Amino acid sequence: MTVKRYQAEIGTALVTGALGVTAIVGAVQLGHGWSDHGPEAGYFPFWVSVVLIGASLWNLGRAVIAARAERAPDPLDDPQDPFLPRDHLRRIAVFLGAMAAFVVGMLLLGFYVATTLYVAWNAWKQGGFRLAFGLAVGAVFALSLYLIFEVIFQIPLLKGPIEPLLGIY
Repeated sequence: MTVKRYQAEIGTALVTGALGVTAIVGAVQLGHGWSDHGPEAGYFPFWVSVVLIGASLWNLGRAVIAARAERAPDPLDDPQDPFLPRDHLRRIAVFLGAMAAFVVGMLLLGFYVATTLYVAWNAWKQGGFRLAFGLAVGAVFALSLYLIFEVIFQIPLLKGPIEPLLGIY
């Protein structure tokens, strides 16, 4: 089954609209008005949800109008085109697989080691850089995150069994 672009646009508009409605329900339960002390807890989520629903309705209307039009004047902008060709699907699958491996690696090895490996793998496989360069970039990036979160903001991140051995924790 091939999903057409307009079908994906309609589905996305419906999902984001449903998320907006869900957020409005939560904001109303929290209180979405003003009290004597200022806005209630649900005030900002309520209005952000209203904007989200409005944008979803706009996108839904635009997708329906484009689908009913004879044919788009631009041949590269045909709503009947497939939403996700096979070659793009493979690239997305590789990206999502790497993200899943990063999450598992973070739980097993800790945030900084997993970040180093994730950035190195992406630089090597996706970016075409040499593995040594990817590892160096990953290590510098992980060190930067360590300095920002642990040293400057004093926010501890997930530590794994390797990091205490390195003296980080």
